[in-house]
Amino acid sequence: MGIGGSIFLIAVGAIFAFAVEANLGWLNLSVVGWVLMLAGLAGLITTLYFWNSRRRPVVAAPVAENRVVTERAVPVREQVVREHREVRGPGYPV
Repeated sequence: MGIGGSIFLIAVGAIFAFAVEANLGWLNLSVVGWVLMLAGLAGLITTLYFWNSRRRPVVAAPVAENRVVTERAVPVREQVVREHREVRGPGYPV
């Protein structure tokens, strides 16, 4: 949903719950407001969780000639896949 959509749902829900005093008979706008605020809060927590899980620190090491460099670990379906790259200096055939 994203942070913007979540904040929008929370704001609309707060307006329905606290500011609107309309009587529709079969629909209680206060309950609709609370449901929208809870949905926005759940979306916000979910979005922040996924944003936090994507940010992993990457340590840059100096690259010397003819050295194997290990990149950061990338999780793939509960497995960890590591990427290895061999860096060769100038004048070496590929």
